[in-house]
Amino acid sequence: MANRTDPAAKSIRGTNPQNLVEKILRSKIYQNTYWKEQCFGLTAETLVDKAMELDHLGGTYGGNRKPTPFMCLVMKMLQIQPEKEIVIEFIKNEDYKYVRVLGAFYLRLTGTDVDVYRYLEPLYNDYRKLRRKLADGQFTLTHVDEVIDELLTKDYSCDIALPRVKRRWNLESLGSLEPRRSALEEDFEEEEEKEDNDQPADELEDRAYEKDYYRGRSPTRERERDRRRDSHRHRDRDYDRDYDRDYDRDRDRDRDRDRDRERDRDRYRLREEKDYGREREGRERDRRDRDRDRGRRRSRSRSRSRSKDRKDYDGGDYRKRHARSSASPRRHGDGHEDDEPKKKKEKKEKKEKKDDGTDHPDPEIAEANKLRAALGLKPLKV
Repeated sequence: MANRTDPAAKSIRGTNPQNLVEKILRSKIYQNTYWKEQCFGLTAETLVDKAMELDHLGGTYGGNRKPTPFMCLVMKMLQIQPEKEIVIEFIKNEDYKYVRVLGAFYLRLTGTDVDVYRYLEPLYNDYRKLRRKLADGQFTLTHVDEVIDELLTKDYSCDIALPRVKRRWNLESLGSLEPRRSALEEDFEEEEEKEDNDQPADELEDRAYEKDYYRGRSPTRERERDRRRDSHRHRDRDYDRDYDRDYDRDRDRDRDRDRDRERDRDRYRLREEKDYGREREGRERDRRDRDRDRGRRRSRSRSRSRSKDRKDYDGGDYRKRHARSSASPRRHGDGHEDDEPKKKKEKKEKKEKKDDGTDHPDPEIAEANKLRAALGLKPLKV
């Protein structure tokens, strides 16, 4: 609640007045002890007392960038938004110079272009000294007119980005502002008139140089000189801004070029990796195909050898070859050992046939014995 803008406050430049201060600086002000203790509950009337107690101006200082009391009071004015008449009275106050600078700084943030030039340019004639706290916490000496010149010509002041204002000659061409008048213009005119009246006619030629000198310092020429100096100053600012813009554009172009080069390099590297991966996959595929073909040939040769061995075994040649190729000596030395099992087998088959009764001379009994043998019954014995 203590940091909220006054509900009756009007938006400035289309935003909340407190948003004219950067977010980081605004949060530092809210956390500052001076803001919590001295600025709580201040109004436009009681703010003057706190402004009269100021003894220096500045933005932030120290390692943790603490805000100065001057910045806290500027923030408080943005929060409560005093009336324009009160701000003008701050600026016209000649007794307290820091009150004048406080009002000028607030008007530079919130005022219109015409009001800024109209109320701040007369302060060029104030040459009183001011104490300013730097970022390292040290104090330096400055003057009121230097602070006003900074507010009118610079983009930053006291760590705050100042809103942009139109150039003075643009406002003069539009008729919003009158040409600037020097405070010494009347003195110059009176001095020229007095010298013209005092000097006799015969001494005019002898004093031509002095007259030209004073004519060179006439208010009109001084006004033209001030306008020329302001134009050169703004031209320098425009040149610096254009130079910074060109430098940023060149830097962005170099950054984009480096980014494109890195992207092309990555794309080429990915293409090489893909090509290498394809080549590797092709080599692996060829090797698998060769292994598969080799395995097929081996399996085919094995199947052929097996079929050949089976044919040899089935035809009885295997035993003959084995017996022929065997180098082991025979046990008994006779060649009828292989025929003995066959004879025994034939005798056994004949005996079984005789026991079945299927070889009975009577065909009917032989057929009946076959049926009984198939059923597992004993043969008929007749």
